[in-house]
Amino acid sequence: MATYAVGDLQGCLDPLKCLLDRVKFDPAVDRLWLVGDLVNRGPQSLETLRYLYAMRDSLVCVLGNHDLHLLAVWHNIERLKKSDTLREIVEAPDAPVLMDWLRRQKLLHFDEARGAVLVHAGIPPQWTLGKALGLAAEVEEVLRDDLRLKQYLDGMYGNEPSKWNKDLTGVERLRVITNYFTRMRFCTAEGKLDLKGKEGADTAPPGYKPWFAHKERRSRHVKIIFGHWAALEGRCNAPNVFALDTGCVWGGAMTLMNVDSGELHRCDCADKDAPSPAAKG
Repeated sequence: MATYAVGDLQGCLDPLKCLLDRVKFDPAVDRLWLVGDLVNRGPQSLETLRYLYAMRDSLVCVLGNHDLHLLAVWHNIERLKKSDTLREIVEAPDAPVLMDWLRRQKLLHFDEARGAVLVHAGIPPQWTLGKALGLAAEVEEVLRDDLRLKQYLDGMYGNEPSKWNKDLTGVERLRVITNYFTRMRFCTAEGKLDLKGKEGADTAPPGYKPWFAHKERRSRHVKIIFGHWAALEGRCNAPNVFALDTGCVWGGAMTLMNVDSGELHRCDCADKDAPSPAAKG
């Protein structure tokens, strides 16, 4: 039995199959961890969701910003952007089943036996692991609540508040939690977010660093596996932190990591004329 983690899929199903074939993945005994952004921008978003749903008992999945955007589009088609490749999903006959499965996934997964965390973007430096798990659970509870779901999805967009405050309530509280887990790249040591920068780790604005580069980061004792930041190209100098988004949808590669051994596998992605990772949302 082996456990693997894979970077952002974004509707690129063939490279995922390439990787699973390479490691002879057996869904009966092996497990696959998904860092989120399962869909959007790539050519096979619907097929990817169907493929994952069929093997759902072998998966651990956390949600990314594109997955949450899909849920918002499902509830309000006017959220659909020109660059999205999501219409086929929301118009599919099995969309209700797929969307119900998607909204029941986590924002943060912790494997206590391995001391390993799976998250889409990261954990802000001011939060302990316990704090992060508790706040992730708040959003996960709302995602599974029919009465509160639409209000959350309508209100989750935006860059403010830019910093966590324990006195925040309602949609603002849920929005900043969501932004930390699904959109964060650069922040201050106190957790103030800069959500504009999308390029490499050395392009941080003055006073900001990549979230994982703060030396006193309170989650530094656990292994963190994340995606979201294609411009890193899988390079992360912080100990015990593993960046798996290597920009497949942008013409890079898809990366699979054995969670226990750290062994990496990559399959190249076909479109070498794709835009720069810095253009991604």
